[in-house]
Amino acid sequence: MAAPPVVDLPFVDERLAQDLADGLAEVEKLLRSSVESRDSFVTEASRHLIEAGGKRFRAMLVLLAAQFGSSGASGVVPGAVVIELTHLATLYHDDVMDEAPVRRGSPSANARWNNTVAILTGDYLFAQASEILADLGPEIIRIQAQTFSRLVRGQIRETMGPREGEDPITHYIDVLADKTGSLIATSGRFGALLAGAAPEVVDRLTRACEAIGVGWQLGDDLLDVASESADSGKTPGTDLREGVHTLPMLYVLASESPEDARLRELLAGPVAEEDVEEALRLLRAHPAMDRARAELVSWVDRARKDLSGLPDIPARAAYLALCDYVIERSG
Repeated sequence: MAAPPVVDLPFVDERLAQDLADGLAEVEKLLRSSVESRDSFVTEASRHLIEAGGKRFRAMLVLLAAQFGSSGASGVVPGAVVIELTHLATLYHDDVMDEAPVRRGSPSANARWNNTVAILTGDYLFAQASEILADLGPEIIRIQAQTFSRLVRGQIRETMGPREGEDPITHYIDVLADKTGSLIATSGRFGALLAGAAPEVVDRLTRACEAIGVGWQLGDDLLDVASESADSGKTPGTDLREGVHTLPMLYVLASESPEDARLRELLAGPVAEEDVEEALRLLRAHPAMDRARAELVSWVDRARKDLSGLPDIPARAAYLALCDYVIERSG
């Protein structure tokens, strides 16, 4: 079975690109076999999002981090599958919470079947990930447990919103770090650890990948406003329609300028369809967009600082190219 496409990274040498493609093919094979069940429906539901596609970004980061050690070590591919199963499981649960009808261009599991099936399928994927983890040793199990704790904490904090007296912007960044950054950080950590990389390398990759993850999500925030079409993978104004306050919107809502009164009024809740174009126009012209982009760049710069201390091999160049891509994709 063909591997999914490797994220388009410039300046990656051909040998590294082939190593990643070969590794992703192994990941894909194990990923599919790991969700097989004697019950055909369980297998069908579990493979629903696997077959919907995706670039296996987190799995790719595991393989890339493993380049700093023995990339062919036996635990690397299983570790990447654990990461991917965990990510997929969260998507099943997220779609239920968001009442999302579509995921990756296909009907979501909750839309195709129902919420109960989607939730239980996500639970099944978590269980399958745990079975693989059992063969990877207690340290890897502990890291996964800590990561899962952060994922759930981030979801709870997002659902409840900032507490009284808590800065909404700080709360938002913390949620991004937990919900998105934590699993991407663990992707880098797993790859380096399972490949036997030096402790300093493991620490640098863990920090850099978390910063890349936060930057990536901040880029999504900007794309939802700045993109002119769905070509970016997001329909412009989705967050506005759903009443989700992303970083640019939080900056506007924190403003006391009379000039922002109309935009603050629009952002007070879900934006009505007839007002979406006005809200997008006002947001695109607002300094909050530049301020949010500066926050994204600061996270990417954190990643670059850690990556610069890594051994000078093609994998480091690939990570640095990824940093550039995170900024470029935001517009």
